[in-house]
Amino acid sequence: MSEQRSHAPQEPQRRPRVSRNRKKTHRTKAASALLYVLFVVGLSAVLATVGWIWANDLLALNKEYTSAIVKVENDEKFSDVVDSLKDNGLIEYKFLFHLYGLFSNASDKITPGTYELNTDMDYRALVTNMSSSSSTRQTIDITIQEGYTIDQIFQLLEEKGVTTVEQLQDMSANWDYNFSWLKDLPLGDYHRLEGYLFPDTYTFYLGEDPKYVINKMLVNFESKMEDYMDQFNEESKYSLHDIVTIASMIEKETDGEDYAKISSVIYNRLENTNAETQGYLQIDATLVYLNGGKVPTEADKAIDSPYNTYLYKGLPAGPISNPGMTALYAALNPENTSYYYYVLNPETKKHEFTKTYAQHQALVEKYGVEE
Repeated sequence: MSEQRSHAPQEPQRRPRVSRNRKKTHRTKAASALLYVLFVVGLSAVLATVGWIWANDLLALNKEYTSAIVKVENDEKFSDVVDSLKDNGLIEYKFLFHLYGLFSNASDKITPGTYELNTDMDYRALVTNMSSSSSTRQTIDITIQEGYTIDQIFQLLEEKGVTTVEQLQDMSANWDYNFSWLKDLPLGDYHRLEGYLFPDTYTFYLGEDPKYVINKMLVNFESKMEDYMDQFNEESKYSLHDIVTIASMIEKETDGEDYAKISSVIYNRLENTNAETQGYLQIDATLVYLNGGKVPTEADKAIDSPYNTYLYKGLPAGPISNPGMTALYAALNPENTSYYYYVLNPETKKHEFTKTYAQHQALVEKYGVEE
């Protein structure tokens, strides 16, 4: 007999059970991935938007047009310049301009001055247009009148916005300008350049370096006096400084037509110490220089100063104004006269000249003027 095998009924094969936790993990990862993608896309969009906004400011795109006058002072900090650009509506983001300045060395390129800038200028153009070679740098024409003192000149330059009185005084007193005819004038007092700031019409930058302002006037003086410089040497009876001093007095005393006659009176008094005047120039303009521009009085004649030509014989300590070329030429070429005195005719506004004190006194009494 064949052996029969009994077969037990087989149970159906069970599928592996998937854990609910694993399903949740898959869903969480998917959600996280989606959120990350959305975050990256969103951040990219934000950065792109912000970057575009910054780029607009950096490259001067899509800006409403406006213009402004920006003044950069001497020794002004770069941050102050940035503040000024922001305050005038020329830039929107100060930190961005600071960042640009850091990588472009902008602070080294910006020079003092007054500039006309506008919102069509990108960051690079703004910096370029605040440099020394900028075509937007504001200029002004200033006429310095013959006979102005150094104080009057400095005050005028400050009033016109070129630079400040304080800076001009400092550069006048302490900067050693490269002119041989200044070598004997010691540093320390800004009046050392009195007489050498040649009167003329000049074009200056607003906010100009005071050193260049003064140098321009000194260069002009040298140019005008170039043909006469050879006559001043150790054997000369009068130095260039003497001539400028004489010219400065002529400029302040002249009625506009008698330069050479005034010059002759000065030389006659200087060179003939035996005359009635005994070597005293007695120039009222030197008293005006001492008293701050007021009409001189008898009390002023007692002011103890080497500029007081009533108290001290000979030339004053230095020029009392900045003379023009007519006065300088008269100082070099006095008229040949025997005059020692002059008085202003109040009606004609012209000087009348005399040889003696008696003649002079008669005119003083006639016109009722003070000596």
